[in-house]
Amino acid sequence: MDVEAVLRIFWPQGLPPVVQFFLTSISAMIALALLDFIGAVFAKEWADTRQPWWFLAGLLTFMGLFVFYAASLKTAELSIVTIGWVVFLQVGLLLYERFRYGASLPPLKWVAIVLILTLQAYLVLVPNESSSAVVVAKSTGEEAEVGMAAELRP
Repeated sequence: MDVEAVLRIFWPQGLPPVVQFFLTSISAMIALALLDFIGAVFAKEWADTRQPWWFLAGLLTFMGLFVFYAASLKTAELSIVTIGWVVFLQVGLLLYERFRYGASLPPLKWVAIVLILTLQAYLVLVPNESSSAVVVAKSTGEEAEVGMAAELRP
């Protein structure tokens, strides 16, 4: 399954390359976090019950996660997608434990969580000096020229 082909179904082709790259990256982050979240729930159920179908379901979910991750890296940037995936996963797991198991954390830990998530969002959302040029280059197929030009700069 090609990620680009699936995304073409949902988003019009007239979008600027930077917007297409952004939407592809966010979609990959959310899909990866969702697969990882489901696999984590299956792992927790298997740890609690030792039922083999939870183990098998988790194994299949994480295999699907790996395949989707590899496919998504054809169109999205590794570091951005990975950090975004982790942020979405962390939020999802915190909410799951809160509502499913009634886990409560002291206020100072919530402050630390919000601070960490804010810093992770900063890493994902704030562009580097050359990242916008690379995004445009990736979407137009000129990545090699931009990469070489970036290497020549002092």
